[in-house]
Amino acid sequence: MRYLIINGPNLNLLGLREPDVYGRVSFDDYFLQIKEQFKTRYNADLEYYQSNIEGELINAIQKAGLDPTIMGIVLNAGGYSHTSIALADAVKAIPKNVVLVHISNIHARELERRIDLLAAYAQGQITGLGLHGYDLALEYLISWQDVVKN
Repeated sequence: MRYLIINGPNLNLLGLREPDVYGRVSFDDYFLQIKEQFKTRYNADLEYYQSNIEGELINAIQKAGLDPTIMGIVLNAGGYSHTSIALADAVKAIPKNVVLVHISNIHARELERRIDLLAAYAQGQITGLGLHGYDLALEYLISWQDVVKN
């Protein structure tokens, strides 16, 4: 079972950027931990992609969406969540479960961050639980596969 985490703009700066909002752990360090954890617990292979460029994120979503070996996508589109109809269309267009993650609670932040244009097309959304939101999104996607099999 393969699952893809896609992170958008500025998430490559986790651990450095606004640590009071986003934490002090880099995503690369966090990813190494969960990759091992999910391999051991579920025999799931996790892959990670990050880009600051909207078109590259769209390409990654489309590619993963059409890859029969990818079981689901965890997507944190960063600031594009609030501005990109093109990313929303990419999520809508693919036949895969996508769970959105926001590290901070977008509903407790600035008005422009409170609306996620991708949310209407995702299986679900986890917001405000820090990096733990990625764990929860992956747990959901894996449990969804168990439901589909049975």
